[in-house]
Amino acid sequence: MSEARHVFKEFVVSGDSHIIEPVDLYKDRLPKHLRDRALWEEEFTLDEPIVPGGHTEFKKLHTIGFDGWTISKYRQTGGETPDGDPDNIIRDMNIDGVDASVMFPNLSLFVLFTDDHELSMAHARVYNDFVAENYLAYSSRLRPTAAIPLTDVPDAVAEIKRVAKLGIRALLLPEIPPKPYWTKEYDPVWTVAQDLGLPIFFHVATGGVMVKENVSHTATTVKGLMTAMNMGKGQLTDDMVAGRTMGGGNTAAASPQEIIASLIGGGVCERFPNLHFNLVEFGAGWLVSYMGMMEKSWRTGIGQDPDWWLGFWDDSRGPKDQPAMGRLFAINAKWPLPLSPTDYLRRQIHVQFADDPTAVQARHITGLSTIMWGNDYPHAEGTFRDSRDCVAFNFEGVDDEDRAAILGGTLAGVVGFDTSKKLAEVVTPAATAV
Repeated sequence: MSEARHVFKEFVVSGDSHIIEPVDLYKDRLPKHLRDRALWEEEFTLDEPIVPGGHTEFKKLHTIGFDGWTISKYRQTGGETPDGDPDNIIRDMNIDGVDASVMFPNLSLFVLFTDDHELSMAHARVYNDFVAENYLAYSSRLRPTAAIPLTDVPDAVAEIKRVAKLGIRALLLPEIPPKPYWTKEYDPVWTVAQDLGLPIFFHVATGGVMVKENVSHTATTVKGLMTAMNMGKGQLTDDMVAGRTMGGGNTAAASPQEIIASLIGGGVCERFPNLHFNLVEFGAGWLVSYMGMMEKSWRTGIGQDPDWWLGFWDDSRGPKDQPAMGRLFAINAKWPLPLSPTDYLRRQIHVQFADDPTAVQARHITGLSTIMWGNDYPHAEGTFRDSRDCVAFNFEGVDDEDRAAILGGTLAGVVGFDTSKKLAEVVTPAATAV
């Protein structure tokens, strides 16, 4: 006997889910003079799988820098193939026990943030219109982000205002921006986002696509994936094992750390205290040590002599006229902002993970609001269809209040989901509710 049960007792928000765009979306809707440069996907089916029992359905990407990039068509075992239809997304959310999701582009990520402003902005406007037309009616459960290229700041500001009028309530900016995020040139972007109450999201593998400089080689974004793929094809060598162990197969922490340092150190968080910044699909286990090192960089630590001098001595000058000499630790006590780096981070920055028990265990140090969960639907590296087991593993021994905040409470507050009622109700055996 089965009954309608909730998979999770908490209101669960996935901070990382993706919309599978129609294969011909841009070829049909870009301005006519750009359609020959439109991103599009070609779907094809093999007569037999490459390996026994394997995939036969594939998708090939066509866009500058990634032409020919081929992946298996999303086909999680034992269920319907995800296809981007909002009703089917909600069907899959119910299966996984997810009440609400923040939604990002899929393969469009490869063309929305290039060094060609006209190309990127044209794709972004088409994408933003598409999600407004198809997903805003489901806003109680789906929160699409609007892609905002930063290659021209006035255009970015105009697009933010336009998508806000359409009803989109969250913004997607690139992981790798044209200029560092500490530059005050982006202040108009932060100003309009804060005034309109729109949280900012940075998703992994966005930006840095240089279509003007190098149109004939595979873009750098996919090099790490290609390395992992080639390792899987042959016998592992010691250097391969060492290299993969160092990275754990995950995105390096340097990039999200640079974003955080720019936002905090550049005074963005100080000037825009009501703006929330969300880093997506970077993992979060690195956050605890990084926060410690941010603080250490701005205090005279144990054993550090604040009067420690070093440099190059000029015998022709007097002791008080030595321009190449200085005190190594003098900068440590000169943090220029009123709050500490970690205070800003805890107030305004949130880092998403899917399977990262270290991040969960470190929550008492980093601060409960600094981490949030997401299943990376429908990507194969995500936890979709296995989120129950993943959450059980990651949250073993975690109290109900902390668990509820990380699984959805914090992000629901950031993007404005109503958590008063569970929405993901599925038919499961009565004894399986978590």
